[in-house]
Amino acid sequence: MTKNAIEAKGLTKAYGDFTAVDSVSLSVEAGTIFGLLGPNGAGKTTLISMLVTMRRPTSGTALVNGFDISKQADSVRKSIGIVFQDPSLDDELTARENLEIHASMYGISKDIRDERIAELMGIVELGDRLNVVVKKFSGGMKRRLEIARGLLHHPKVLFLDEPTLGLDPQTRASIWEYIKKLNKSESITIILTTHYMDEADKVCDKLAIIDHGKIITVDAPESLKNKLGGDVISLKCSDGDPRVSRLLGLGWVKSAVKHNGYIDVRVEKGEEKIPALMRFMEKEGITVESVSLRKPSLDDVFLHYTGRTIREGEADPRAGMRLRRKAWGGR
Repeated sequence: MTKNAIEAKGLTKAYGDFTAVDSVSLSVEAGTIFGLLGPNGAGKTTLISMLVTMRRPTSGTALVNGFDISKQADSVRKSIGIVFQDPSLDDELTARENLEIHASMYGISKDIRDERIAELMGIVELGDRLNVVVKKFSGGMKRRLEIARGLLHHPKVLFLDEPTLGLDPQTRASIWEYIKKLNKSESITIILTTHYMDEADKVCDKLAIIDHGKIITVDAPESLKNKLGGDVISLKCSDGDPRVSRLLGLGWVKSAVKHNGYIDVRVEKGEEKIPALMRFMEKEGITVESVSLRKPSLDDVFLHYTGRTIREGEADPRAGMRLRRKAWGGR
């Protein structure tokens, strides 16, 4: 296994005047869980679609498991697994039949296939559902089956495109537990896209914040939060429009950003600064409805680097470039 599972340099994808992915350079160490964090439409899925050879880059290069995505597409595909953002199982077939079709596509012999299916279905706790028609599965069970299918041919890298989209919080949490377990038991690199901050924080060894097709910063979640430092005082204001520049004029304010009716002010020793901040707001004639104090989160990191929250950047999910079964052959 190469030291880095992914090596991308200047990877770009343009559609006419619109640039979906803008000169992305990225390295992902083998054996890690690496997240691409950003709102819908940020370029996450388009970037993934190039790395899995579903779309040709307009310019730039990338190696996946040491294979060039443009010159060695077949070798790339044989060495990776994918869990699509959209459902990609055949609901009219059983779990076993879905897995057997996938195994035949990769030329896995019957004896190895049956052993591998049993092993993976045990890992995702679906061993007793092998002969059940998939349309009877819950959303979480279908997602677990898709993950098992993506691992059937022993890929070195597993790509997960919004794997918990549309699932309830409890099911989302259980899916991530399976993903972390698989990362260790299968010794594979996992590349995932998500716009759920809490998931990225808990699951990823390292993550990249992507917005408007550009990689803004890359680091471990804890390091990204630590770089901001200090405390965040969040003020909900019912009226007025306090000028952020005035807040920044206060020597002890590191940053101040307005969003969704709130003002997030980053300071050192926040509990000591709240009284002074309230006096300032009163002087400005601004009514403060609530005040909260916390340590920086990934939401704050995203806000710091982009000037907006990830929710403010959310687009219609239907407008995103999604990975679909039919696109596997259309590049």
